[in-house]
Amino acid sequence: MPKYLFRVRLTVDGLKGLIKDGGSARRDVVERMVQGLGGRLESMYWAFGEEDVYATVELPNNTSAAAMGLVTSAAGGVHTSTVVLLTAEEVDEAVRQKVEYRPPGA
Repeated sequence: MPKYLFRVRLTVDGLKGLIKDGGSARRDVVERMVQGLGGRLESMYWAFGEEDVYATVELPNNTSAAAMGLVTSAAGGVHTSTVVLLTAEEVDEAVRQKVEYRPPGA
């Protein structure tokens, strides 16, 4: 199943919700959402820096990942950015593919 990294920035409303509910409760909400999409929450970490949360998730496909990002961002408590993660074997397969390409100016 494809893996995704969700980078999450909390809005002011999201921070208020976190203070009210706590981190464990928010993780449980995310886990239920991911399971409802047919996936699995692999990890979820709170962080300092530009992002407040990093979650690694297995989901059936890109459509499920897009739906998750759209719905959570549209609710107003967070802004999400989604990164598709590749295994070493998937990278091996990618580098074996023949790609026809001409660089600019060549």
